[in-house]
Amino acid sequence: MSLILSIETATNVCSIALHDKGELLGLAESCEPNSHGKLIMGMVDKVLNDTRCKRGDLKAIGVSKGPGSYTGLRIGISTAKGLSFGLGLPLIGVDTLEGLAKQAATACKVNDLIVPMIDARRMEVYTATYDKDLNIVRPLSPLVVEENVFESYLEKGKVIFLGDGVKKLREILKHSNSVFLDSQNSARTIGELAFKKFEKGEFEDLAYFEPNYLKDFQVIKSKKNPLLQ
Repeated sequence: MSLILSIETATNVCSIALHDKGELLGLAESCEPNSHGKLIMGMVDKVLNDTRCKRGDLKAIGVSKGPGSYTGLRIGISTAKGLSFGLGLPLIGVDTLEGLAKQAATACKVNDLIVPMIDARRMEVYTATYDKDLNIVRPLSPLVVEENVFESYLEKGKVIFLGDGVKKLREILKHSNSVFLDSQNSARTIGELAFKKFEKGEFEDLAYFEPNYLKDFQVIKSKKNPLLQ
């Protein structure tokens, strides 16, 4: 077995998953506000108990590394580091947006694009763009949502938007090629991606591994509002 315990706390979702060779064995999730620190270790124990696995059976710890909530990432990564150090296991960091995009990959056709979005504040989001194979089309960046932001992609084909930042875009984007999913961040896909890194031996250095908070914002100016030029 190649059991990997994965942690996702980058948003309001606290999610713990257990995978064996990338196949999901157990999952526990909560959307209770401001409760990551209170719930996370109990959820770890629940997943292990439900799957009749022990901490000593684990081969690695996976964790969502950001971008996302400062507090959420700090709690998740601190917990992952503690488990990794205490159990003598490698730590695997997975990009939060890639983990989110993975949820839409099976629904994509060849020319479709995936745009995961994590809510930041006001009309700001953290985002990136991927193709169906999770190759990066537009790299990770913070931006202010405007109606025309994804116009060049939408004119070429279907674009799938998902994550807790999507509600901001849904209100202003009505293009026929836009598809909105209600999917939220989950350790389900963090674990799948962590196993791929596990096979390649792509591990984090416990002493230097830090969350990707991504604080600076890129303002995308509207082509339709002259006051924003």
